[in-house]
Amino acid sequence: MLVWERPEPPERPTPAPLSRDRIVRAAIVLADADGLDAVSLRKVATALDVGPMRLYGYIDSKEELLDLMVDAVYAEIRPAGDGWREVLRSHAEATRRAAHQHEWLADLLGGRPQLGPNALANGETVLTALGGVDVDAVMPVAGAVNAYVTGAVRREIAERRAERATGMDQQRWQASRGPYLVRTLATGRFPALERVVRDAAHHDADETFRIGLDCLLDGIAARIAKE
Repeated sequence: MLVWERPEPPERPTPAPLSRDRIVRAAIVLADADGLDAVSLRKVATALDVGPMRLYGYIDSKEELLDLMVDAVYAEIRPAGDGWREVLRSHAEATRRAAHQHEWLADLLGGRPQLGPNALANGETVLTALGGVDVDAVMPVAGAVNAYVTGAVRREIAERRAERATGMDQQRWQASRGPYLVRTLATGRFPALERVVRDAAHHDADETFRIGLDCLLDGIAARIAKE
């Protein structure tokens, strides 16, 4: 039986009462501070001042704990709007905000669908907004937006982690590599790249995300218009 269907143990009058929600919240605090490597049932038990074996009445494994953590964050992702485009945009932007607040989420996005109640409610909102789209296109459309968000978020979080690891923000990193890039482009072997580096606008992360999302939504709209 999956954790979503398994009842919690009955409450016990102890100095440190437990619940799945308290366990998950403690795990999220650890992950927010130090990443997923900081999360284990033993470390969560220590944070809650209980013995590790007590947690096994509520959660069978770390994998279950991670599923519960992701679903708890899905409660923060509440897509809204009128029409499929607004809802998909809201979903994408809310997911990005959640991943920036909980960096570890970027490591767990993608893969098999999340089946927790909050994730299912999120998906229901998105699919309802796509109710006027051909049923065979609904999942590919939703999947395309999810794939875009996952890729963009992982790139952004990777950049933030690189900044912390090297002590160099993006501007300083670019400045340090600038002379090499100038010499390389001067060879004439990369004319298209040189034109973009020289002439194109250099957008920040927010603008880059928005423009890319607009391109994707425009493509979806063109596809829907053909149906």
